[in-house]
Amino acid sequence: MNKELSDKIEALLFVAGEPISLDRLSKLLKKDKEEVKKALENLAQSLAGAGIRLSENKNQYLLVTAPELSKTVEEYMKKELGEDLSRSTLETLAIIVYEGPLSRSKIDYIRGVNSSFTVRNLMIRGLIERKTDPNDSRSWLYSPSFDFLKFMGIDKIENLAGYDEFKKEVEGLLNRKTKEAEQK
Repeated sequence: MNKELSDKIEALLFVAGEPISLDRLSKLLKKDKEEVKKALENLAQSLAGAGIRLSENKNQYLLVTAPELSKTVEEYMKKELGEDLSRSTLETLAIIVYEGPLSRSKIDYIRGVNSSFTVRNLMIRGLIERKTDPNDSRSWLYSPSFDFLKFMGIDKIENLAGYDEFKKEVEGLLNRKTKEAEQK
């Protein structure tokens, strides 16, 4: 049972791509905190010696790269960030620009795939920023940054070419996806 719970925690932390609190893990998994804490300890032990580790800070948990692999990851990130934006990165940026501010889960929902790396890439490049969701202090809302506006040479997001038309198109897509999900 504990291995199964550890596996579930690992999957949630992987998909989240950002820290999750012990309280939230407990609620998501419908398990008491002590059981979740034990499963987290088991997960940390099972990841010892692997390329990914479990990091804990103030009862927040996150999957991170093993410290001994930091040079490899650093080289990859330099290469990745030195290149032009990929199609998936541009798609994610467009969703955030035209539909933001929105949560990463909403971005994932629109794209149909996990966007944690892409969102992180955009944040590192300074094109988007995140702020605490006023309706849920446990999650973030992503929106275009001032650097993005400066890069595009505009003073406000509404001045982007085709902003109104594209925003309507994205909202229509969201409405269709929501209706399809409700019918299932």
